[in-house]
Amino acid sequence: MADDEEGVFGGLYEDGHWEWNENTNTLHFISDLPPQPVETIQISTKAPTGAIEFRDDVDLIEQIRFRRRYQRKLQPGQADVITLQDVKDIAIFTAPVGILSPVLINMLHLPTTERFLRALILCCQYYLQIADEMANRIIELEAKVRTPDCEIIENEYRDNLADLRLLVAKEYCTILIGGGETRKFHHMGPQKKRRSLSDKDARLFETLLRMCVQVVWLALGRKSFNQIELEVNRVFKSDIFNTVEHTLKTGYVGKMTKEERSVLFGNCIRYDKKLNTKSPLTNEVFCSRDVDYRVMGLGVIKCPQSSTSNRSSKSAASMRKSSHVVQKLYPDITLPRKESKDVRFPPSFPDEPEKIRQCNEMQRRRWLNRLSKLMNLR
Repeated sequence: MADDEEGVFGGLYEDGHWEWNENTNTLHFISDLPPQPVETIQISTKAPTGAIEFRDDVDLIEQIRFRRRYQRKLQPGQADVITLQDVKDIAIFTAPVGILSPVLINMLHLPTTERFLRALILCCQYYLQIADEMANRIIELEAKVRTPDCEIIENEYRDNLADLRLLVAKEYCTILIGGGETRKFHHMGPQKKRRSLSDKDARLFETLLRMCVQVVWLALGRKSFNQIELEVNRVFKSDIFNTVEHTLKTGYVGKMTKEERSVLFGNCIRYDKKLNTKSPLTNEVFCSRDVDYRVMGLGVIKCPQSSTSNRSSKSAASMRKSSHVVQKLYPDITLPRKESKDVRFPPSFPDEPEKIRQCNEMQRRRWLNRLSKLMNLR
């Protein structure tokens, strides 16, 4: 690899001295090192075309290098579990250098982007789960009679998928409008007053979307890559502009039955002329269906949650009607039944928001430093 010369991170207070500040009555650390010139990394603004291939054949030496230099270091008392940051680290390490940029790395280390990725992983896992279930149900219905209970179960699958897509959509729309900490990444600038940088924005969108597909695929055990890539591109770009489907030519939508399309795609799809086509994700936000207001503020607004006694204790085995049993890496997602009574808007919302999960600043600096070294060696 070209990053063999990567330096090891030193201590925070090395190569310097301490001085007392009379104005603030505090100690200040003064570095003795000369100031380093700020290097500008030239990144092409042209959007990537064709397939973006990540490295999948990492040899033993590369694995050792990754663990020593780039893997997240556990803090004292911290649980030894795999986090979203660990999955992002592998995706960035195996990504081609051509699609990496400081903007992309910084954007991947934002709380909004992490909420977006968590929602996308959950949505894709449930999508794969329901897609398998619907395929099994269609096979079994060839020898069985369709009953009214089928509609009830499938409608619940459809509504659950729509709710999970809404979780992804609300974070995606926050990124689009430059809300919160994503303001500085808006294509018209932080104040939204300059000329739109459409080429730069198109490149960022394509690379971020491809990185999201890789993160989801890694998080779900490196399975069903084509299915994940097709669905992610469909919900972001619509069927008309699904470049992955245009390349692979699977025709998977036409192979689905009417019941499968209704459950997997939902009722919020708008068919219009090409120029007026909107992302299915944004359609989910403005869809005219009953949505619990707490879903829209999940992760940001601290809303009162219903107790577990109000939720149905119906087991996953009774919900699934197909008899096909397949061993999976993760257990199936079982979402709680919706409350029978309507959830009304409260007269006021709490002033205290949900505690925001901050991203790992050290990992962000590690990847920026590695990118700078790689770009200088090219």
